[in-house]
Amino acid sequence: MPVGPIAVRLSHLTLPARWTVVGAASAGVIGAIVGLVVGLRVYTPTAPFAVVQLGLPAAIVGGVIGFTAGLIVTASRRIKRNDTHSP
Repeated sequence: MPVGPIAVRLSHLTLPARWTVVGAASAGVIGAIVGLVVGLRVYTPTAPFAVVQLGLPAAIVGGVIGFTAGLIVTASRRIKRNDTHSP
């Protein structure tokens, strides 16, 4: 899938949701690659299970970190916006 349609779909999400998706996807891919490398080095027939065992928890952690970062950015933007409007 080209990047254009993905960017359009993500642009309709709120900032915390968008950062959650990006964090989960990027950490999940990195975890899956690390799982594949570890699985191939330890015992090749079970490498797909190592991909899931490392990729899924990494995606969950990446999603939580992305959501938290999105909330922090959203809150800081609202605080900054309210500070500029105050007398």
